[in-house]
Amino acid sequence: MANPASSEAYVRFDGVQKSYDGVNLVVKDLNVDIPRGEFLTMLGPSGSGKTTSLMMLAGFETATHGDIFLNGRSINNVAPHKRGIGMVFQNYALFPHMTVAENLAFPLQVRKMGKAEVEEKVQRALDMVELGEFGNRRPAQLSGGQQQRVAVARALVFEPDLVLMDEPLGALDKNLREQMQYEIKHIHDRLGVTVVYVTHDQSEALTMSNRIAVFEDGRIQQLAPPTELYEKPENAFVAQFIGENNKLSGKVDALADGICEVVLDSGERVKALDINTDGAGTATTLSLRPERVFLNPAEGQCQNVFSGKAEEVIYLGDHIRVRMNVCGHDDFIVKVPNSSDKKGLAEGDTIPVGWSIDDCRALDA
Repeated sequence: MANPASSEAYVRFDGVQKSYDGVNLVVKDLNVDIPRGEFLTMLGPSGSGKTTSLMMLAGFETATHGDIFLNGRSINNVAPHKRGIGMVFQNYALFPHMTVAENLAFPLQVRKMGKAEVEEKVQRALDMVELGEFGNRRPAQLSGGQQQRVAVARALVFEPDLVLMDEPLGALDKNLREQMQYEIKHIHDRLGVTVVYVTHDQSEALTMSNRIAVFEDGRIQQLAPPTELYEKPENAFVAQFIGENNKLSGKVDALADGICEVVLDSGERVKALDINTDGAGTATTLSLRPERVFLNPAEGQCQNVFSGKAEEVIYLGDHIRVRMNVCGHDDFIVKVPNSSDKKGLAEGDTIPVGWSIDDCRALDA
């Protein structure tokens, strides 16, 4: 096995597996390196293995197989409280009988810090989350968003190099949640601390992360920066899970120079990038983002042009969402910017729709 200290990885999962019953693996052969200072999000549906992976890193679960390294040292047999990791949970986990300042002081007192140093660090952590005046309040006297900020401050107060966050914004309403996403992102940018974050909310992951690991069925399906995950999904699961996506099924008919011609189930022929197919004669799923589809495309603008019928036109302010019947699919979505030339579109209209080869990806079936 390679010496983990020789690489750039600050956190390393090396061949990690987890089974609760000795038969079924919840996490299957997890290999991932996280450099110091990165904000990595583990994203996936319920039961995909993301939270179990985080809990193994925290020490609350034990790996059935493989090693977890922190700063070049295996921590498989290190107790959770000796790993020096900050944790933030969805339910805040604040002590209700303590003031906010006492909650923050607790992890410092456990580390036997002097009174003056404790007071200074507590005040600095409160100021960081803009709650400098709230030290004497009890958690029950704070709003949900304020309590969550206290939880973030408590995870950072002892200046850990690594902070783990498990669905920390799940209990907040939409506006507060979005505001907290930016706050946590800005704190990360400012402190340069390494963050491993778990969520099932894709927009949260796209907003905050340097890289995202998309989990499904105990494995990482793709690990990449947000733009790459969205623009270049490697398989059909990632394409469907990240953002909105039009899915067209068919068979690969011909292949040349990284481009394939696919015959759709409805008979039309589409040209697409050959990303993850099994070659000519095999089934494939085409992935196409709604904002990459053009209505009434100009001559020569798109290599794929078909007739589409507008089934539903929804005005959403900054853009118009059109559900169309295209190539036998009546759930084909087109998003068009809200500009003056799109005002005339109405339900029942039949118009040409088109997209380029570069925006259409042929993936696994």
